[in-house]
Amino acid sequence: MPAWTLLILTLPSQPNAVRVRVWRALKAMGCAALRDGAYLLPADAPQADELAAVVADVEANGGSASLLDVRARDAAQEQSFRALFDRGEAYAQWRATARELRDALRRLDETEARRRLRALDESLASIARIDFFAGSAAAQAQAEAEELRAAVDARFSPGEPRMRAGRAKRADPDKYRGRRWATRARPWVDRLACAWLIRRFVDPRAKFVWLDASTKSPRTPRGAIGFDYDGATFSHVGERVTFEVMAAAFGLDDDPGLRRVGQIVHFLDVGGIPVPEAAGVEAVLGGLRDAEPDDDKLVRAAAAVFDALYAGAKGAS
Repeated sequence: MPAWTLLILTLPSQPNAVRVRVWRALKAMGCAALRDGAYLLPADAPQADELAAVVADVEANGGSASLLDVRARDAAQEQSFRALFDRGEAYAQWRATARELRDALRRLDETEARRRLRALDESLASIARIDFFAGSAAAQAQAEAEELRAAVDARFSPGEPRMRAGRAKRADPDKYRGRRWATRARPWVDRLACAWLIRRFVDPRAKFVWLDASTKSPRTPRGAIGFDYDGATFSHVGERVTFEVMAAAFGLDDDPGLRRVGQIVHFLDVGGIPVPEAAGVEAVLGGLRDAEPDDDKLVRAAAAVFDALYAGAKGAS
C-alpha cells in the first residue's frame, strides 16, 4: 500500500501567533487532521517535504513535533485515509463563484470580467495543488473553467468561434422537429433529462423509440435521432454528459436554469462536483422508475420533476 507521512505535534500555549502560523501552513499544504495534533499527507505529495520546516518552527518555539512514515493496516483504512482528502466541497464552492461570474457577464466590463476570471483560475489551481487523488470532480471543474473562459471570450471577442475541438457541435433546431428520437430502454437520469429537454425546448412533438438496454451501441432505427449511446447523434463529449452536450448543441447552455439541471444530471450520471439537490432528485426518479414499467409514461412523470427543478433554478438565478 502507498506510504503516508504523519506529523504529530504539541504546540506551545504561547505565543498564539505560532499556533496560527502552523495551522495556516498545514492548511496550505493540504494536510488532513486525524485528530488534534496529528496530521496526514501522502508521502509522495510535494508538500511532504515542507513538513520539516513546520517541525523546526514548532520546536524553535518550545513545542514538540515528530514526522513518521506510516502505512494503512488494510484496504479499508487506506480508503478512509484517502477520504480525508476529498476536495469535492472545495470544487463545489469554486463552481458557485464561477456561476456568479457567468451570470454577471452581461453587466461587467471586460477589465473586471477578466480580472475575476484570472482569480477563478488561480483559485482552481490552488485546489488542484492539494487534490492528491484528483478524479472526475477535478476534470469537471477544469472543463467548466474552459467553458467559462470561452463565454468571456464570446462576450468580449464575439468574432471568436464558441465551439472547440472535442466539444458539442451546433445543431439547427429546425431540422430536429417532429422527429423520432431513439435511446436505450429503461431510461435513467441522463436519458430522462434528455427526453425532457427534447420535448420542452427542441421538439414538442417528439416520439421516443426504446432500444435494447443491454446493448451499449444499439443500431439506430432508420430516420431516428439517437441519443446517449455509442454512435448516437448526441452522446457524451469530453467531460460533458449527453444532457449537457444537447443543451450546448441547441444553444441552450447559457440558460442558468438548464446549467443547474445539467450539474445535477452530470453528478448523478458520472460523479464529479457534488450538488446539494442530487440525492433528493435521485430518490424521486428512482421511485418513479420502480413504480412505472412503461418508458413513455416514465418520461412524462419525470418531466414534472425536471420542470420543478428548472423553475426552482430559474427563480434562484
